Amino acid sequence: MGDERTAAIGRLIVSQKPLLPRAAPSTQQVDATAVMALLERLDQQAIECHSLMVVRHGHVVAEGWWTPYSSDRPHLLYSLTKSFTGVAVGLAVDDGRLSLDDRVVDVLADQVPDPVAEPVRQLTVHHLLSMSTGHRDDLLDDAWTLEPDDLVRGFLSIPPPDPVGSRHAYNNPTSFVLARLVERVTDRTLPDLLDERLFGPMGVADVAWERLRSGATFGFHGLHLTTEAVAAFGVLLLQGGRWRARQLVSPAWLDLATRPQVETAQVEDGSRQPDWLQGYGYHFWMSRHGYRGDGAFGQFCIVVPERDLVLAVTAATTEMQKLLDAVWDHLLPGLDQPGNDAADRALANRLRHLALPMPTGEHRAGVRADGRVAATASTALPAETPLTVVPDAGGWSVQIDADGAKLEIAVGHGKWRESAPLGRPVVAAGGWRDGTYVADLFVITSPSRVRITLDGDRATTTWNQAPLVGPALLPQLRSPLITRPDRS
Repeated sequence: MGDERTAAIGRLIVSQKPLLPRAAPSTQQVDATAVMALLERLDQQAIECHSLMVVRHGHVVAEGWWTPYSSDRPHLLYSLTKSFTGVAVGLAVDDGRLSLDDRVVDVLADQVPDPVAEPVRQLTVHHLLSMSTGHRDDLLDDAWTLEPDDLVRGFLSIPPPDPVGSRHAYNNPTSFVLARLVERVTDRTLPDLLDERLFGPMGVADVAWERLRSGATFGFHGLHLTTEAVAAFGVLLLQGGRWRARQLVSPAWLDLATRPQVETAQVEDGSRQPDWLQGYGYHFWMSRHGYRGDGAFGQFCIVVPERDLVLAVTAATTEMQKLLDAVWDHLLPGLDQPGNDAADRALANRLRHLALPMPTGEHRAGVRADGRVAATASTALPAETPLTVVPDAGGWSVQIDADGAKLEIAVGHGKWRESAPLGRPVVAAGGWRDGTYVADLFVITSPSRVRITLDGDRATTTWNQAPLVGPALLPQLRSPLITRPDRS
């Protein structure tokens, strides 16, 4: 399978028109050396970033993508999706179709279990948005176990142990239920509503949604956007819902959504970190500076109104607090500083050369290798899956026969190669190291990649960060992207 053809299949159709104007950092009172210091801190702490965009006074002053990630690709946002669901609720409220006091059992009456506990009857839109339902834990697993085909009914089947409104607990089903409420009262799907009222008017064309088997979107997870689209969303929030000449979301709604609605207390094991202890709004986290939407492994839209600042970040890290600390420690002190042209140029050069490590090794033109996948805790392919490495002019074709699917993944030698064996893009590179073949396969529209090793006849397929929808590789590569996560 040729590189050009597979790349043409795998690439998503993208809009090349910039959403935001560009400017040199010094023209917007940003000292470029502060951004350089932020990049150095991320490197020193081995925080893997995929993209970074800094917006000051409405202008992009710094932007970079760590190769093989690139500006034109939508990236999975994980729970940053929740903030978009919250804005969709705001649109329904602005239109008078929904109110904060509306009860779930009234709007979605046909999905209410019988009998239903009295505290569940009290749950309102406000309680779902603020995740103050009286539950103590995330109910996603429990609700789906109770009702595998109806998460709303499963959630409403679990009475809260504490009074409704008395506490905050991060709870994915609240976002799922909100998405269904919006769809019920607007008679539009969540993606259609946001396309019509938000993404379309903003000029955001590169939007993709992960879905359940039923075709519904999750609400709490699964939105894919480019880094610039995330940054533009932050600018929209910063401007009180106004985009150029149009008011897309009411300032009153965004004022409610982006200020504390409930306290976020320390959890029992003491693991909640400082920026998760500042309070929770309507599907936005409060931060030590400003507020943010965020998603697993470091997907961020950070808005700091008092500094007229927006940051968009995509990443693959479990050290999300360290990433925020780096922003607060290095970037914020560089604001309202004069900067200079030389520093601007040095930063621009640094940003042009960002890259993740590429696997190295020899290309052995005559060596074909066969093996079977060994069982490991985080394996991306089922144990005993046949795997073959076949050399070609550009590197290799890794051939996999799993779950009834036969696929070929193009792997580059000394360069990244792209293919789309099941419809969605994979970018890969590899090489022979002594007697072991090593390749990294980036599921390039997500934070995740798989390292393949083939040593003799035994192969391993290990994730850097296993997708939260589960460790199986093939569902991540199929188009349309239909999965059902067990947590977020």
